[in-house]
This record gives sequence, structure tokens and C-alpha cells, in this order.
Amino acid sequence: MNKNGIGDPDNKELYALLHVSPEASTEEIRKAYRQWAQVYHPDKYQSPHMKDIATENFQRVCEAYEILTDENRRIIYDIYGMEGLTSGLELGPKLSKVEEIKEELERLKRLREQEKVAARTRSTGSILANLSWPSFLNGDGLMRGMGMASEFQSQISKNTALVIGGNLAVNSNAGGGAATAVLRHQISPVSSMELMGSIGLQSLIGAQTSYQLSVHSSATMGVTMSLRDGSVNLSNTWSRQLSETATGNIQLSLGPDSSIGIGWRMKKQKRSAAGEIKIGTSSFGATAHYTHHFSSKSHGRVSGMVGSNGVAFEIGGGRKISEFSTVRMLYSIGLQGLIWRFELHRSGQKVVIPVLLTNVLSPAFAAGAFLLPLSLYFSLKKLVLKPYYLRREKRVALENSEKTRNQVQESMTKAKKAQELLKNVAERKKNKQLEMSGLVILKAAYGSRKSISNLHKSEETQDELALQIVDVTIPLTFLVTDSGELKLHAGVKKSGIMGFCDPCPGEPKQLHVEYAYGSKKYEVVVDDCDELLIPQESHRV
Repeated sequence: MNKNGIGDPDNKELYALLHVSPEASTEEIRKAYRQWAQVYHPDKYQSPHMKDIATENFQRVCEAYEILTDENRRIIYDIYGMEGLTSGLELGPKLSKVEEIKEELERLKRLREQEKVAARTRSTGSILANLSWPSFLNGDGLMRGMGMASEFQSQISKNTALVIGGNLAVNSNAGGGAATAVLRHQISPVSSMELMGSIGLQSLIGAQTSYQLSVHSSATMGVTMSLRDGSVNLSNTWSRQLSETATGNIQLSLGPDSSIGIGWRMKKQKRSAAGEIKIGTSSFGATAHYTHHFSSKSHGRVSGMVGSNGVAFEIGGGRKISEFSTVRMLYSIGLQGLIWRFELHRSGQKVVIPVLLTNVLSPAFAAGAFLLPLSLYFSLKKLVLKPYYLRREKRVALENSEKTRNQVQESMTKAKKAQELLKNVAERKKNKQLEMSGLVILKAAYGSRKSISNLHKSEETQDELALQIVDVTIPLTFLVTDSGELKLHAGVKKSGIMGFCDPCPGEPKQLHVEYAYGSKKYEVVVDDCDELLIPQESHRV
């Protein structure tokens, strides 16, 4: 059985072709191969046309069988797909065992992923520009202060990394900076250690060690010493996973400014939240924030702070404008006044521009400062941004369609040929299910998510999207079992199923099925890699 757990749906087409699960045993693969071989064996057909179609599909079935029943080749295919099998990988005596092949391929995959991440996140940095509208009106200039910070990480060895960073800050006529170096070493899978040093405004040296106490808890202990006055600070942090999505921690600091803090953090698919209460010898405070993701591109955020340093409330949101870039605007009201904060995040880089609007809290001004950017954003979104992105998506879709037109036409031709050989058996299965009032596939369509969602709309709309849909009623009917059930396995792209094809490469796809069971009608839509099991009472129309 394949248990490596590596790979993605792009590397599962052969499983879809034989209609088996990615976790199928060798015996299950052999059984599936024998069933498909009976359908596509060329000797079963007399017509030259049908014999040619059968030969082509029989070769595909044989290739899938040979790869998936060879343990070594199956591991390579699961990780790298057909590209891994055709790349000329030398197995040799050093990689003679299945475990060794698996370990080596996993190492290569991790290395590729690390190189990809390193190319984008090798360095991080931030720029902060403090602007003040009241100062500008008073003739003192718009800029109140500016800060810059940068950090560079270098992986010295497999378990050791060196981080070098620095920061500079200017506020009115005062300024300062610091340079920091941190050496991180992974001692074991459950423990690590850091040595750090800093010179500048806060010149100090220190050490920190972390240890995984159990599956759900960890502890971090550190000590730092100031090079200016020789004062020592001890810190301890205990963290524990409270649930699958939440963690809690306790922080204790002993030194010139001792404190104790309790924190909590929760992160789910569409929302995240965090809170902390901290009490010290010279200060106290409580903070909390909540973030909700409305879609994969936009989110909203609410946060608050209360303590000896003041009170503040913040609300805002952000939007992803490209694969690596996000813009965010936040509105803050507190004892310091009203502030707009604009942020640009790109990979590890960040630009933050807080703008102080007024030091005086006025209800009317506060409401206007909140509603003005909000209404401006929604107006721009509706009148400018949304039409622009829709036009761009349409243009990109047309460009992709032009590039892949020949590929799609070829795939559709192959799918239709494969369906020709399935048609007779599918018809017999359908008649048998009709006699026993079993499962009958009335209509099935596979294509882009947008096309599937518009199936029941006007004929004009359907004609526009017809090229992004393929009729798969015949192959699904063929896959119905004698007991009147149909199962499509999870984690496998349905475009690989015999008689299917990918009508819109690069776009998210869905499968829409209308079927009858007994005297009742049912309907279901599933995503490309989701499991389909019918009949289900929840699908009843």
C-alpha cells in the first residue's frame, strides 16, 4: 500500500485512470487493471476504427498498471509525477531499497521547497514613516519621524542559521539605532538554542534555549545582560496547545522591569484571534485582536488596547493585490488622537505610514474620518477595481484558452474516443439499473467552476461557456457498480478518469451530476479533488 503521503493531485492521474484510490493496494490495482483490460483489449473489436481507439487506451491502462505495481516507480510517481519517471533518475546501488529511494526523494523535495522559499524570504525589512497633519497645519512639516529595520538570514549548515539585523529611528531632533546578530542552532528535533548580541541604544548579550516538553507543550528560557549597566534579565515562556486551533502561553520576566503575562491565540481557516494581559512593576496592559478572512483576497481586522500607556481602538482591513503583495488600511482612535495607518506588505518587506489626523477627539470628526475612506474604498471597488479585475481575468482566461486550445481539442478528442468504447457497457448498466429502480445517471458535466455554476442560466451564457465543459454522463454510468453505487476517490483530479479530460487547464473545476434513484431525483456538485459518493439523501432535489 502506498503510504508515503507525499505528492499532489497533479501526480494522481494514473490512479484516476484505473479508478482506484491513491492508497490502493497492489491487489486492488491488479483487479482494476483486469476490468479495464477487458473493455479496451484491441482483440475485442473488429472495426479498424474501434480497434485503433482500443489500442490507444489499452496502452494507457497498461502503462498505469506497470508504474503503480512497481513499488519503486510508484514512490517516484507519487512525489514527482511522470516528470520524475522520465527525468532519468539514477537509482543505482546506493538507492536499492524502497525506504532509501523514498528518503532521497523526500530530501530532494524539501531542498527544492527550501530553495523556493529562500529566494523569496531571504531578507526581511520594514520602513516606518510617521506623518502628522496638525504639525503640517502649524508649519512644522508633515514628517514627524522615520524608522527602518532590516534582517538577513543565512543558513550556515543544516541545523545552524545566522541572523544579522539592524534598525535606525529618527524622531524630531533625536535619533538612534542598533545592530543585532543571532546564532540559532537546532540541537535535536525537540530542542534549540540561540546566542545573541546587540550594540547601539540597547547594547546587550544573551542566550536562549527552547525545548519541546511534550506533543502539546514547550518551554523557552533566556537570559540577557546589559553592557551599559550590567543589569540581568531572566525570561521564561511556557506554551501549550489548548485545541487543534488554539494555543496559550505564560510569560515571566525577572529584572529591572519584571512582569508576568498570559496570552492566547486562535487560528482557523477564515478567522484568527489573539489576546494578552501583561502586568509589570512599572506598567500594565491588555491587548486583543480579531481578523476575519472574507475571501482568499480580503480580510477585516479589529483590535483594542488598554493599559498604563493609554487606550486605543483600531478597525480596518486589507486586500491581496497580487500573489505576494497585500495592502491594508487601519483606523485608530485613542488618547493619542485619530490615526490612519496605511500598510504595504510584499513577501518579507513592509512599508507602514501612520498619519495623525488630529489630537483632539471630536465625535463628528471621528465619524467622518472613519466613513470617508470606507465609502471611498467601496466606491472605487464597485466602479473601478471590480470592473478592472473582471476585465483582466477575462483577458487572462482568453489568453490561456488560446495557448491551450490545441491541447484541449486533442484531450477532448481522446475523451470522446474513450467514451465510444464505454458506451455499450454503460447502456447495459443503465438498463439494468432502470429495471431494479437503482442508480441512473441522468446528466453529468465536468468543467470550470464558473461554467458549472451557470449551467441553469440562459442559453446565451451556456453557449459562451460550452467550450469549458465536457459531458461525462457515459463514463460515470460505466463506473456505477452492480449494487447501484458510484464512488470517485478523494485527492484525485477527475480529469484523469477514463472518458474525462481537462477542458480548461489552470482553472478550478467542478463536477455536476444529476441522477435518479428509485423514483426520486437527485443533484450534486463537487470540487475537482473531493470525494463523490452517490446515492446520498442529502442530494435529493
